[in-house]
Amino acid sequence: MDAKESRERMESGRIYQPNDDSIMEEQMKCLEKLWYFNNTKPSEMDKRNEMLKEMFGDIGENCYIEPPLHSNWGGKNTHLGNNVYANFNLTLVDDAHIYIGDGCMFAPNVILATAGHPIDPDLRREQLQFNLDIHIGNNVWIGAGAVVLPGVTIGDNSVIGAGSVVTKDIPANVVAVGNPCRVLREIGEHDKIYYYKDRKIDL
Repeated sequence: MDAKESRERMESGRIYQPNDDSIMEEQMKCLEKLWYFNNTKPSEMDKRNEMLKEMFGDIGENCYIEPPLHSNWGGKNTHLGNNVYANFNLTLVDDAHIYIGDGCMFAPNVILATAGHPIDPDLRREQLQFNLDIHIGNNVWIGAGAVVLPGVTIGDNSVIGAGSVVTKDIPANVVAVGNPCRVLREIGEHDKIYYYKDRKIDL
């Protein structure tokens, strides 16, 4: 398939050949910017903020991403709202678009993966790929080591437990955990009294 068809397939969720020269050339430019971001000094906060504005598809106010950041497209296809915080080793497999709302938090080693490969071994030998957008609502907290798979939507205010593998959509206002990730309970009055297990909020 030619470059135009590969690009159209890449952006529409169909299987395509990701090793097209024009795609690889564009991706390399994004990865170069990412390399420079990851090699900034901790004291260079203003520089980091300016670099993120150049790297990401959209980035809101007061966003903080702790290097190292890993990203197939250096954030080009990722869209952040305001006040987003990401701890070490956030991995964005952003071959498709990743939409992240306001006030979201990502613990260390979270993976947001929009890309997948066919199950059929003959198709995988051809190194074919597909991409599906990920949507994360406002004020979502994703725990350490969690993985969010292609096409998933997570609703506002929800919490994803550490180590979870999110294979299907998660509704708003719930705590969800496990592999595969399932809703454990709704967020409610209990959470206004206790901040962790039996520890009471004392502010």
